[in-house]
Amino acid sequence: QVQLVESGGGLVQPGGSLRLSCSASGIAFNFYITGWYRQAPGKQRELVATMSSSGSTNYVDSVKGRFTISRDNARSTVYLQMNSLKPEDTAVYYCNVRRVGPQREYWGQGTQVTVSS
Repeated sequence: QVQLVESGGGLVQPGGSLRLSCSASGIAFNFYITGWYRQAPGKQRELVATMSSSGSTNYVDSVKGRFTISRDNARSTVYLQMNSLKPEDTAVYYCNVRRVGPQREYWGQGTQVTVSS
């Protein structure tokens, strides 16, 4: 079956860095668009960053210049490098993979990121 296993969350001080990882199994990872979403308490889930199978990236404005999404197709893994973290980055971060033709979409279990002094 399909599994997305996330790791790398935790508690970090403002200005610090974290690297999230999401390892996929059970899918042909190369064909999937990969992405990271986040959901803060009391807020809707929002898109943070995406990376297509060809390497095109897209970021929400609030993380541009601070976060970097990357992927390793050989390891079926997508990463999110988060630098210069701010308290407003505190949220549960979710890995997402999706494709069209056939349409498929899968989510990770979420990993907590807390930015606090």
